[in-house]
Amino acid sequence: MDAIYLDHNASSPLPKEVIQAMLPWLEGGTGNPTSGHAFGVRCRDAVERARRETARLLGCHPIELYFTGGGTESNNMVIQGLARRFGRGHIVTSAIEHPAVLEVCRHLQGLGFELTMLPVDGEGRLDPADATAALRDETFLVTVMLANNEVGTLQPLREIAAAARERDILVHTDAAQAVGKCPVKVDELGVDLLTVAGHKLNAPKGVGALYVRSGVELPPLMFGAGHERGLRPGTENVLEIVGLGAASRRFEEQGDSIRETYRKLRDRFEDNLLRSIKGVRFNGPRENRLVNTASVSFEGVRVDDLLGRCPGVAASAGAACHADQALPSHVLEAMGFDLKRMLSTVRFSVGHGNTPEEMDRAVDALAQAVGEIRGQ
Repeated sequence: MDAIYLDHNASSPLPKEVIQAMLPWLEGGTGNPTSGHAFGVRCRDAVERARRETARLLGCHPIELYFTGGGTESNNMVIQGLARRFGRGHIVTSAIEHPAVLEVCRHLQGLGFELTMLPVDGEGRLDPADATAALRDETFLVTVMLANNEVGTLQPLREIAAAARERDILVHTDAAQAVGKCPVKVDELGVDLLTVAGHKLNAPKGVGALYVRSGVELPPLMFGAGHERGLRPGTENVLEIVGLGAASRRFEEQGDSIRETYRKLRDRFEDNLLRSIKGVRFNGPRENRLVNTASVSFEGVRVDDLLGRCPGVAASAGAACHADQALPSHVLEAMGFDLKRMLSTVRFSVGHGNTPEEMDRAVDALAQAVGEIRGQ
């Protein structure tokens, strides 16, 4: 049987609409968007159309959106760029951020910036009161993810952003895991800067976007010929930008239906797990989380043993973004889990192309593997 892909939070496949939008640019995408001849104008028009489509999904003006090489680059542009602007000061983030935020903040801490990492509760949720209490006169940035990539917890970002903006502190959110899987509108969130990663919302790997609210001064990290209005130099990746635009249009037009499909698949998977396997525990909140994400601990079972016995089920031990998945998850550790539970946890994430029948087959395979490991 074909393998069952349940690792969409790691990277998501391209729907046919996205592939079809990209094909003309793969087959005949000659031209540079900065060139004045017909080939260049055609490329530039495609980039600007994709900018409008992505901006519409986020509820921002196209001029506030910049294309990048992905979520990691967007996060670095924000955090390092603002550090360059302010020169010194204090940053507030959370203990469960993606390494593309945490490692940048730790790097700046080593250079003399002050850093506060906010704790989370046992469901991976920040307390807005903790964020408010952490703000200081010298705080210049609050950077908190909208949705956690491992357990799916949605953060109270509106409350956090409101408290920060009352003190004229800039707010950034790494929304890489959230865009598409929940409605994301920048004005409703109240953020100043927002990160998008294309391959998390059924666009290609290697393309992302960064929202920068009009009026926010963000110095560039790289210097070149002034592409993307001077913020991100380098010839635009027309092929993949077109793909991001098409993926954004798909979620803008069909998002509610897509998310409901994901929710039904995930709930079917979780319900069947509970019925089929003893000692299953779910991590994170039951409701206030991404509709496609299930973090599951299997009592008495190590995740490497489990996944090794289920080669037909593709899932992650923690987050696939970590180079060494043998290390315990920093997210689960921040949630207060002991080592045994951390090492028995698998992240399953459903998405485009999954079917109810696959959910049932995946549970059957997992149940058989757990039974073998436990000697049942």
